[in-house]
Amino acid sequence: MKLTKMSHACVRLEKDGQTLVIDPGGFSEEDAALGADAILITHEHPDHFDEFRLRAAMENNPMARIWTLTSVADRITAAFPGRVHTVGHGDTFTAAGFDVQVHGELHAVIHPDIPRITNVGYLIDGGRVFHPGDALTVPDRPVETLMLPVMAPWNKISEVIDYVREVKPQRAYDVHDALLTDLARPIYDRQIGALGGTDHQRLTPGASAEV
Repeated sequence: MKLTKMSHACVRLEKDGQTLVIDPGGFSEEDAALGADAILITHEHPDHFDEFRLRAAMENNPMARIWTLTSVADRITAAFPGRVHTVGHGDTFTAAGFDVQVHGELHAVIHPDIPRITNVGYLIDGGRVFHPGDALTVPDRPVETLMLPVMAPWNKISEVIDYVREVKPQRAYDVHDALLTDLARPIYDRQIGALGGTDHQRLTPGASAEV
């Protein structure tokens, strides 16, 4: 499976000639979802869900489908009738040849005064890749490659490190990193790498790895 890191929270997975894209939001490239056969959205925040990018991808490939939670599906189903599927925690489905399991229910706490919204994570092909969205969800099975949300208004580095320790992936690649400055990146790399207990790596936008 080929994993390509796009900007911020978006990743592209390619296998057997098909492409699955997760979270092509407003901080990602405008063409982040183009060419996708399937698109997964973790939650409604604009850095993960951008209707312009979705519309471009769906028009580019009339066979493309979207899987997402109710709060997002309610906003886009009318634009793509019959092509949007609603999912929740515990669901399993196949999208563009990828086996997907849904884990998690709520967005991480930003502040107690801000109501929590729904958020789901996607476990791909039995644990080959896990993208948690905006939460520190721990799947109930081993994870080979964890897409690690390293910097957000709702987390701090000690939580990120403890999350890696709890999931115990074979490797972790940074996502949710558009707000992380170049000045801070070496600090995050050093501390997560030294304390997380796994192979911690970072891909620049557009770079790929085999997982």
